Amino acid sequence: MATVGGQISHVPMTRDEKRVIFASSLGTVFEWYDFFLAGSLAAFISKSFFSGVNPTAAFVFTLLGFAAGFAVRPFGAIVFGRLGDMVGRKYTFLITILIMGFSTFLVGFLPGYASIGFASPVIFIAMRMLQGLALGGEYGGAATYVAEHAPAGRRGFYTSWIQATATLGLFLSLLVILGVRTAIGEEAFGAWGWRVPFVASIILLGVSVWIRMQLHESPVFERIKAEGKTSKAPLTESFAQWKNLKIVILALVGLTAGQAVVWYTGQFYSLFFLTQTMKVDGSSANIMIAIALLIGTPFFLFFGSLSDRIGRKPIIMAGLLIAACTYFPLFKALAHYTNPALETASARAPIVVIANPGECSFQFNPVGTSKFTSSCDIAKSALSKAGLNYDNVAAPAGTLAEIKVGDTVVNTYDGKAADAKDQGKAFDKTLAGTLKSAGYPAKADPSQINWPMSVVILTILMIYVTMVYGPIAAMLVEMFPTRIRYTSMSLPYHIGNGWFGGFLPATAFAIVAAKGNIYSGLWYPIVIALGTFVIGMLFVKETKDSDIYAQD
Repeated sequence: MATVGGQISHVPMTRDEKRVIFASSLGTVFEWYDFFLAGSLAAFISKSFFSGVNPTAAFVFTLLGFAAGFAVRPFGAIVFGRLGDMVGRKYTFLITILIMGFSTFLVGFLPGYASIGFASPVIFIAMRMLQGLALGGEYGGAATYVAEHAPAGRRGFYTSWIQATATLGLFLSLLVILGVRTAIGEEAFGAWGWRVPFVASIILLGVSVWIRMQLHESPVFERIKAEGKTSKAPLTESFAQWKNLKIVILALVGLTAGQAVVWYTGQFYSLFFLTQTMKVDGSSANIMIAIALLIGTPFFLFFGSLSDRIGRKPIIMAGLLIAACTYFPLFKALAHYTNPALETASARAPIVVIANPGECSFQFNPVGTSKFTSSCDIAKSALSKAGLNYDNVAAPAGTLAEIKVGDTVVNTYDGKAADAKDQGKAFDKTLAGTLKSAGYPAKADPSQINWPMSVVILTILMIYVTMVYGPIAAMLVEMFPTRIRYTSMSLPYHIGNGWFGGFLPATAFAIVAAKGNIYSGLWYPIVIALGTFVIGMLFVKETKDSDIYAQD
């Protein structure tokens, strides 16, 4: 394996190794492309599949569809991780790509609510769950397969190609959507064109499956299988034996939880912040993110390769710490360069919510099933959705909340009142008019956006992602023995990324609504990243010199 006396020999990558990396990476790009389409096209999906229900129910189903894919990922890790450790890496991630591909393809042909009624949103959510299950098995299989083919001393570089695939999948989905949208126009895209990226995925599926069929099983797995050392019960060995379970727990709280929140902050929360808080139009925000992704993606390979020389842990820990220490100034700068009019209005006409603290809830609502009807919650929710800063002032019990915009007071209402719907419409109209009079922009002015500086900031956030994500596949592979590697590494990875990362937007929104500061949601990734940094520094060992070929 390209080592002499424990030192790395700089042997060029062989043709077989290139094919392994290409096939694994291409398949994973495709799976992430599929997974991101549902999020990128959520507005069109909601209009088609949920059109026959009331707006509240449509919102619930939309969020359920988004959350379902994240929620089931750890279960996919368990199901396919067990299969991968018992049957083999190659065949398992061949199954995952087929499940992902056909689930995505079928969404493109799924009839809308107008055609098949309630079955439409139910089938869509089922497809999202299948996608999440497949993705839960795909990553562990691809990372393990590549790492077990890599020469000692180059696992960080080889697996960093897998790490780049999530970003490339997101980039590809944005590129295809923008291409189709431009080619056929907005009207046609809204009517039927949004289905094209889903249907086109069948081509990518065919290419990916054909390439993966040409691959051979991992040599490390073949060896332990020939020696009869494969695990008969990988779930029991991984999670019921303390010597392995403690490593799984450390991998979660000392690595993947922090990695996940940095990854989602850089690639998803930044987009959420631009579109929902700063009110930048969707096309401009997507283009900015796409440029930052394009610039930042090579750094996955850079940090993966660097981790082969100086270690995985220093790079990941540095990324967590630097990100946590700079998120506030970076997002404040992003706000300044994308929507300066909002910054000016906030200084000229500050907003205050005067409400009884006893009726203010923590509005954590990841699946849209909770209802917040107190006057305080109504006020804070409206301002948070509008991306506005506000201060909190306590009011006596029994009084309805008020919103003070500069010197103007806007009265709220009781969401449980018999005429709450009518009062809500009047409140929304009054608040919108008051904010407009005070100079608060309804959306960012494209002519005032500083594109170069905005892209620079987004690229910095992206580089943080590459620091924590680039080396982590190799590190997770190196933490566990071959016989239970697929199972053991997949679960902490997908709990970290599926749950800690996947619910970041909902958690951040709840914090913003509670505190009244549009930047306060950043405390969630900051606290998780710092906690992971401390645990990782104290308890997680460096793994780059591990001999995974001896770990049976």
